[in-house]
Formats: sequence, C-alpha cells, structure tokens
Amino acid sequence: MTDYILSDGTRAKLMKVSTASAATALYKRGLRNQFIQGVSPVNWKGVNMVGQAFTLRYIPAREDRNPIEVFRNADHPQRVAIETCPPGWILVMDSRKDARAASAGSILVTRLAVRGGAGIVSDGGFRDAEGIGLLDMPAYHQRPSAPTNLTLHEALDINVPISCGDAPVFPGDVLLGDGDGVIVIPAHLADEIAAECAGMESFEDFVLEQVQQGARIIGLYPPTTEKAQADYAEWRKKGL
Repeated sequence: MTDYILSDGTRAKLMKVSTASAATALYKRGLRNQFIQGVSPVNWKGVNMVGQAFTLRYIPAREDRNPIEVFRNADHPQRVAIETCPPGWILVMDSRKDARAASAGSILVTRLAVRGGAGIVSDGGFRDAEGIGLLDMPAYHQRPSAPTNLTLHEALDINVPISCGDAPVFPGDVLLGDGDGVIVIPAHLADEIAAECAGMESFEDFVLEQVQQGARIIGLYPPTTEKAQADYAEWRKKGL
C-alpha cells in the first residue's frame, strides 16, 4: 500500500486529461503497458473517472469451494471489498480477462457508489449492466455477463498487486478513465503526469483548431518550427 494520497489539485487536473495524453507522458518515462486492455465504459457520460486503486483478485473457481452458499459468508472477499474500498477510491478487479461470468452486479456496484466510490473497473464483465450504467459513478468492464462470478471466478485477495487487462495495478496507483478506457498511473508519478498532461491538452486544443482551419501537420505536431511555437504562444495569450 502506497503512502501517496491523491490531492484535490491533481485530481482536478486529471479530470480534464485524456488517457491518450497520459499514455504519451508515461511512454516518455519508459512505461508502455499502463493502459487496461479490452475495457470500456458501461455508459460513458462525458466525465472522467479519477481515483486511487483498491484491488480485488479473482482466481479460477474450484467447484467445491464456490457453491452459491458462500455468498452468506460475512468474510466473502467480494463483499468485503465493496464494504472496505475507501470513499473516493476505485475498486479494480483482476477477473482474468474472462467475461463469461460476472465480476459483480448492480446491487453491489450501487452499494459502492452509495459509499462514495470514485468508480469500478473489471477486465471481466458485469451482470445487470444496464442498471450499473444508470449510476452516476463511472464503471468500466469488458462486456455484460449474466452468470454469477461463482461459476468461474473465486474472489480471493484484497488490495494486493494485480493485473487488470494486462496492466499492472498496485494498491494506491492512480486510475484515469475517459471515453476510450482506463490507464494506470503509478502513484509516485501521478502529480507530475497530471501537471505535464494539463499542458499537453492545451497544446492539442490549439493544434486541433489549426488543423480544422486547414493547417499542415508537419512542423505543427510536434511543433518543430519556430512559427508553430510562436503561434501557440500567441494563442495562449488570448486566453484560449
């Protein structure tokens, strides 16, 4: 568990940052595999998901350990994770990239939302996905899935390092989700990535405006000419 605590300022910056910008900033630092593969919003509403990772790891279910009666156990890890994920954090689940059985359903995800969760991510599926999509809390998964997790998955470990969609996720890492998907920012890099990407988003707004007006991309993106750099500086002066 990291000692890092996501500040309100960094959270606010990341709320305006795209996963694409974050991926580029991480790539500059040699990190190539931080984007969670195969995951998309249950219902994208145009607002980013930002929060620290609280993790749950599933393993393949062994039939004698996972009859439906285990849901009655007060210490069942799936239920415990829902009840202990800190407010403002994101529950991230390693569901083995297998959406044939659900990682969770609308009742559990609603409980997480009521407790103040910042989001939920699974590289498997959710049952009752339509209901989950109606919540204000962001949710990301591979695809809808009706069967209970017990048919294929056993929830085992809480708040340990996991893989989610082939991305390494350590407890306390910062997750950023947008309409494209979710990227994992190592906790120790979160503040500097947020600051760098805030500037990247501004520059890309400028570039997109220039391209829409007919500008050539060579020399503009990346800005390898003095004119491009001067034009951007002038654009910034106008408060754009």
